Amino acid sequence: MDGLSLAERNTLGALLDTQSQDAVMARIPQFFQAETDNLVPPPRIVPEKLGVLMFNMERGVHLEEIREFLRDCPDIQPFDLILANELDDGCFRSGNKNTARELAQAFGLNYAWGLEFIELVDERNEKGFHGNAVFSRWPIRRAGVIRLPEQYNWYFDRQRRIGGRLAVFAEVEVGGKPLGVVSIHLENRTHGAGRQAQMAAILEAVDRELAGMPVILGGDLNTNTFDGRSKEDIGDIAGSPELRRRCLEDVFDFEPLLPMCAAAGYDIVPGEPRLTRRKPLPDGDFLPLRLDWILLRGFKAEESRMVSTAREDLTYARPGSALERFTGAELSDHNAVWALCAPK
Repeated sequence: MDGLSLAERNTLGALLDTQSQDAVMARIPQFFQAETDNLVPPPRIVPEKLGVLMFNMERGVHLEEIREFLRDCPDIQPFDLILANELDDGCFRSGNKNTARELAQAFGLNYAWGLEFIELVDERNEKGFHGNAVFSRWPIRRAGVIRLPEQYNWYFDRQRRIGGRLAVFAEVEVGGKPLGVVSIHLENRTHGAGRQAQMAAILEAVDRELAGMPVILGGDLNTNTFDGRSKEDIGDIAGSPELRRRCLEDVFDFEPLLPMCAAAGYDIVPGEPRLTRRKPLPDGDFLPLRLDWILLRGFKAEESRMVSTAREDLTYARPGSALERFTGAELSDHNAVWALCAPK
């Protein structure tokens, strides 16, 4: 996907002082495109079940280690599809790489990537693009983006961004049959009703763009059970064992998008309370959150698991590898979710 010069990015960003994100985004065609490339032919054997991995890769800043995690972690094998969030293209923090394309090339995958934000803060960015992706071992016949109703204006955040949340959809051909796949990233800086409005837009688009086929949706739905704009709410929850428990055990009661998806015929994976995000707190502790999901219609999960990305759990790292040398607390600020999915 073609980038914009630093001068163009700064000029467009300055318009946000007086114009809406939608108005500025309308001037940037990249926000309405999906970078798509079929790099490999389809496998010769069609499996009876598909391995699906959902993983927020935290911008791809630890790209070499993520490659080794995908290669060596036994708990995410096999994967036929990856629904990925937070992959940079041309950001200094991740080596100014097209992280989605590099992963696709490393693993022999086809991919579709959509632009969520243009980052304005760091002038060392070659593009400053940041977004979400679908990876597939199977041909991507059609792909696009679903732009979501705004719940927070990221230009007025310390991160200063043009753009807004989106989902990337792809029609994948598996053994001659169509399968709809969607990678989703919902807003954290809003409340449950705001996320529900975004998910409603996705379900409507799925019924329109991927009609008549089974679908696999997944992503960081940011189902934190509170309004991410309110530091007071976060502090209250962090200080109360009862309120902390709701972030894992009572998510369905506080995040209406989940019962909405169930009512629309989606199986929700994982069904058990599993931590997928460790939100840091000022005292050094963390708030365990349940943010990352796989949603199935026309498929069922025969197995599913949360896969930790904390350094102490990377016990399968090969001797001398980047993963073994990794010194950070976690490979990503999210754990991964894996499921083995069979047609209903």
